[in-house]
Amino acid sequence: MNPIAFSILGLDIRWYGIFIAAGILIGIFIAEYTCKVRNLSYDILLDIVLISLPISIIGARAYYVLFNLKDYDSLISAINIRRGGLAIHGGLLFGLTTALLYCKYRKINFLEYADTAAPSIILAQALGRWGNFFNGEAHGKIVSYNFISHFPAFIQHGMFIDGNYYNPTFLYESIWNILVFIILIQLIKKFKNRGLILFSYIGLYSIGRFFVEGMRTDSLLLGSIRMAQLVSFIGIIIWVIFLIYTYKKNGFQKNYRVYK
Repeated sequence: MNPIAFSILGLDIRWYGIFIAAGILIGIFIAEYTCKVRNLSYDILLDIVLISLPISIIGARAYYVLFNLKDYDSLISAINIRRGGLAIHGGLLFGLTTALLYCKYRKINFLEYADTAAPSIILAQALGRWGNFFNGEAHGKIVSYNFISHFPAFIQHGMFIDGNYYNPTFLYESIWNILVFIILIQLIKKFKNRGLILFSYIGLYSIGRFFVEGMRTDSLLLGSIRMAQLVSFIGIIIWVIFLIYTYKKNGFQKNYRVYK
């Protein structure tokens, strides 16, 4: 696949950036709805996004570069994200931390606003994986034509790289993320527990990422450990602990307001 969508005045506009931008814009639109569901200020959420989003991108790049230092010989190459190289776990760590600090500064509840943002984040991730597709990355091992023939022709074409077909693991994660988005939207309409949506996002995304990561060929490694699997495992444990704690403390509180 051609990673370049079009050019303007000699500047190449890549599909990777287009999908990331589209994910952000659609996520902001979805957040307006989730803020209404939770009766929160959409303007305040936008302030949080404007502060935390740039930091999350810096964090996603820094996390990726940290595990691939040997591939970068200059600062310019290290900060160039036009060819991919963003790690979602780094982005989440930096972005959520920034949002938490901002909420403490503004004296507003972090979990309430994180809950409204979680569906938008997972949907943006689903779209972002298609940027990986056009970059020819985030795929699995070599597969046979018989295997890849079960996928649409454009997937077959995109996964034909350097004379071989590769397992489209980006697609599996994208589909899983869309399913998680649907689940989170239902949860935010039905339950009002603070933190339930955020921690469910962390847990559900981590389940899918753990299994998909095991099939990928470009994992970030700490020795022989796939970092994404390690972080995902921790995320699942945190989610389970939160669910148990919430159930024992107050139970899962229904939201009796009706939303379409």
